[in-house]
Amino acid sequence: MSDQIETLVTQDMLDRKGVWSEAKVSPPISDSDIRKWAIAVYWPETPPKIFWDTDYAKTTHWSGIIAPSEFNPFAWPVEKEPTPVGLQTPQGGGVGTRAMNGGQTEEYYAPMRPGDVISSSTALSEWNERTTSLGLTLFSTTETRWVNQRGDLVKIRKSIGIRY
Repeated sequence: MSDQIETLVTQDMLDRKGVWSEAKVSPPISDSDIRKWAIAVYWPETPPKIFWDTDYAKTTHWSGIIAPSEFNPFAWPVEKEPTPVGLQTPQGGGVGTRAMNGGQTEEYYAPMRPGDVISSSTALSEWNERTTSLGLTLFSTTETRWVNQRGDLVKIRKSIGIRY
């Protein structure tokens, strides 16, 4: 009988693959939120006017202020949220309990604007398990989608968790 683990894929992962979480909903985005975010991101330079100058923004393709792509209306939550299942790490010190961040990618679509309310849902979208120099290794991808109150897709984030 071998003590070697055959898979790091759990039953919970099998049950949750492709199942979207209940939507988390942001408060309405204000022009002040956008302006402060842009100032912080571009500091010490002046941020582009599209993020803070209403008169200028009206003359653009967007006909008004938009938020920087990386703006996060969920940036200051009141309560800590649970870690998505694909990024959770079992407790202990054995095989499959060691973890690291495998990075993330973001794709941006419709810009966020003052007054928008963003809804966010997350699902474990896929995994790949293989033997690496670290031993049996599981690469799990969790996908998060943001949409605005009109149902327009705003952003897709794919985060990879690595367990070995």
